Order: sequence, then C-alpha cells, then structure tokens
Amino acid sequence: MSVTTTTHLNFRGAAREALDFYQSVFGGRTVAVTYKDAGAVQNESEADWVMWGEVAGDNGFHVMAYDVPSNLPWNQGENPFFVSVRGDDTEEITALWGRLAEGSTVVRALEPAQWAPLYGMLTDRFGVTWVLDIAAPYNA
Repeated sequence: MSVTTTTHLNFRGAAREALDFYQSVFGGRTVAVTYKDAGAVQNESEADWVMWGEVAGDNGFHVMAYDVPSNLPWNQGENPFFVSVRGDDTEEITALWGRLAEGSTVVRALEPAQWAPLYGMLTDRFGVTWVLDIAAPYNA
C-alpha cells in the first residue's frame, strides 16, 4: 500500500497551457484527459478543456491540474488548488476519508466514478479542499 499527496491546480480554460509550461520547466511526461475524452462534456465550448491532467517527472516532480467547468464556481484567488491524496488500496483510502471527513463539507461523496474506481472530494474544517481517489491508469 502507498499513498501520495500532490498539489492539484485549478484553472478555467488554461490547464493544458499550464501543464505544458510546467513540463517545459521541470521535464517529465504530461498526460491530459479532456472532457470530450472522458465523455463528460456539459458545455460544447469546454469539450477540449482538461478534465484531468498531470506532469510527472523521474526527478519526483508531480503536479495535477484541471479546468473547472463553467457550471461550477471558481475564483482563482479563492480555490486555485486542491490537495490530492491518491492510493492503490480501497480500504486505506476509505479509512483516510472517514477520518478527514469529520467536521468537513462533502463536495462529492467517496464512491466509484467514471474515471476512477473510487473518488471523493471534501472541504475540511480549515477550508482546504481534498480529493481522495484510487489511481486508475489512463491509456491515451
């Protein structure tokens, strides 16, 4: 079992450009899944926006990013990032969720999602938004 934390940056239409920039600075590989790729388009003008993306390097650099769709609130100064906790063991992630959820506001319940075997989002009592999930490989 292993769990990692990663900064998860939030954008509105600029995630791909940001990921490409970070890759040019830190190296590594970039993976980006669009809303269209995931079959989750709610607004046609946002079909090519990044629903899930990351830059990961052999040097340990890792950052995730996505484009917050227009149907969700977003303010660059108020919610520019999430903390992503990613693991490979359902019991471990579920236990962490249970402890972290105490006094928190659940944004999305921890449950299977179209893109992950288990995914949930909450904002803790300190105002930090956490995403917990089970990693699922993406084959582009």
